[in-house]
Amino acid sequence: MKIAAAAYPLTWFDRLDDYAAKLSDWVADAAGQGADLLVFPEYGAMELASLGGRATAADLEAALHEVARHRPAVDAAHLRLAARHGVHILGASGPVFQGPRPVNRATLYGPAGILGHQDKQIMTRFEREIWHVVPGQGLRVFQTPLGRIGVAICYDSEFPLLARALVEAGAEILLVPSCTDTVAGFTRVRVGAMARALENQCVVVQAPTVGLCDFCPAVDENVGRAAIYGPPDLGFPETGILAETALDAPGWAMAAIDPAAIARVRREGGVLNHAHWPEQAERLSRGVTVL
Repeated sequence: MKIAAAAYPLTWFDRLDDYAAKLSDWVADAAGQGADLLVFPEYGAMELASLGGRATAADLEAALHEVARHRPAVDAAHLRLAARHGVHILGASGPVFQGPRPVNRATLYGPAGILGHQDKQIMTRFEREIWHVVPGQGLRVFQTPLGRIGVAICYDSEFPLLARALVEAGAEILLVPSCTDTVAGFTRVRVGAMARALENQCVVVQAPTVGLCDFCPAVDENVGRAAIYGPPDLGFPETGILAETALDAPGWAMAAIDPAAIARVRREGGVLNHAHWPEQAERLSRGVTVL
């Protein structure tokens, strides 16, 4: 199969139809190049705040509610495109209100309907201290014709036990939609994503927002490059990088992935991080000597 990771710029829209047209163009481009799985970034949905006008988009709280109210239209647009092109799409994440405060939710769409969603588990300082976005409930592994897929949204990818729980539940591919406003922030997620590919001997897909957004202060600066990573071992590149875009350049990073290669490197690799993971607990049970 072929995976496409979006380095996605945020756009001002006067009409919902303009958003649908942009999404259609992006999906058609990737599908036209043979992509089977398309990954959009964290908080890419915040561009929909523009539909409420400048004052709404510029207000942190009002922007959350404006984006959330378009969720049914967003779902419908993704479902039409997934069915039309016969692809799976992890839609750009955005706020969903199930109580007084929103979660940060990414939805996985397939040709036959919505497969489910993943909410971010661990909030950054901005999310918890200023924006008051809250963690969602639990982790999910999606069983698809493309393989078993887990999602670790941005900061979640920096916590190895979350990814490990997904892998132990069967995930072979981890999707990491991200939104970072500095090179340092991007690098933290990139290093986390590559480490998760190494220790779990799996494929990890990072899809960031890129470029400036002058109308919504929550996502006003966006730094990153889209990339697809694997373990730097048998059947994968020596660098662990299967594909990547230039820094801050909009577009798709694309790579062909053979799920059998994941099983093979876990079985026959030069190292066996995936299999040897449980040995950590045994070693730690002996304690740490401070000299």
